[in-house]
Amino acid sequence: MIYLDYQATTPLAPEAFAAMEPWLKTGFANPHSAHAAGRAAAAAVEVARDQVAALLPPGGRVIFTSGATEAINLAIMGAGLPVSAAATEHAAVLDCVHARHGQVLAVTEEGALQILPETGRWQAPGVTEGAGDKPAHIAADPLYHALRGPPPHAGEELLAVMLINNEIGTIQPIADLAAAAHAQNKLFLCDAVQAFGRMPIPDGPDMIAISAHKIHGPKGIGALWVRDGVSLTPQMLGGGQEQGMRSGTLSPALCAGFGAAAKLAAERMAIDAVHVSALWDRALAAFADWTINGATAERYKGNLNLRREGVDAARLISECRNIAFSAGSACASGSGRPSHVLRAIGLTDAQAKSSIRVGFGRYTTAEEIDIAAEAINRAAEAML
Repeated sequence: MIYLDYQATTPLAPEAFAAMEPWLKTGFANPHSAHAAGRAAAAAVEVARDQVAALLPPGGRVIFTSGATEAINLAIMGAGLPVSAAATEHAAVLDCVHARHGQVLAVTEEGALQILPETGRWQAPGVTEGAGDKPAHIAADPLYHALRGPPPHAGEELLAVMLINNEIGTIQPIADLAAAAHAQNKLFLCDAVQAFGRMPIPDGPDMIAISAHKIHGPKGIGALWVRDGVSLTPQMLGGGQEQGMRSGTLSPALCAGFGAAAKLAAERMAIDAVHVSALWDRALAAFADWTINGATAERYKGNLNLRREGVDAARLISECRNIAFSAGSACASGSGRPSHVLRAIGLTDAQAKSSIRVGFGRYTTAEEIDIAAEAINRAAEAML
């Protein structure tokens, strides 16, 4: 199996597994217990917290969660504020916005945010059906005009925009967007799941959601970084074990794996970026007959989203059984719906359904790119 679905999850780093193993064997004590074994487990949790925090801005705290989805729910539902988010956000954000009857903001041709009327769960009408080459970047200056109405009092609204898009890899100017939101006295939430450990996280957001399994850590753990002074209402009630914000027994093993993965990512960030950039160049050459979805300039190079007219992405994935790649977000892969992200940047349903996402990273080899591209291209040609 050649694994090219790094946006869905990443292989567990050996260093992360090694950090977890003792806490799965002899160090199994409850980290919230007062005895010596419990205190040792609690100390391991705090070491991991510091390792994760080292990749985040200063002036905030790390709250461990079961993953980024829980972190996003805690941020949006816990803030309890009117919320708006870009139409290209992950389902975890959009579903929370939908639940709170918030605003979905379209990405316009110029890259500004534009308020849309309520249009349904995944709809983003108002964008044109074009070639899909919109940059999907959001400019900070038009934000003042896009978010209509007089500035509210501090903390009365929340805006959510992700740093690196999980489907097309485009990078948003989060620091500028956060500053523009703050100028209107809005809190700013950043989904940094695809960026954490791969690029420096800009200062500016009030809350940042991250996940371990996107950086070669274990599944089942993530975190919400909360700026000092930001108040949230807990969404999981019980013992209040995690700083009073998240009830339930923490897993020292998962925390240790997350911390080790974060520490390794910090050490390897520059090396990994060079490796991924070389793989991007190789993949571009191998998929020369395909069209790239989204901008190529401000983009994470480990995410290659492509389309080819006449190709059925679902059938292509089925026929290339020995290659793991996707047609978009894993959370919506079985829904049969065209990607809401691709529709938001102007693709038609047919274009979206002829698009694939090839994701690669630290453990991908150039040979794997070549073999996979040859097999995918051969299967695509047979459909035309």
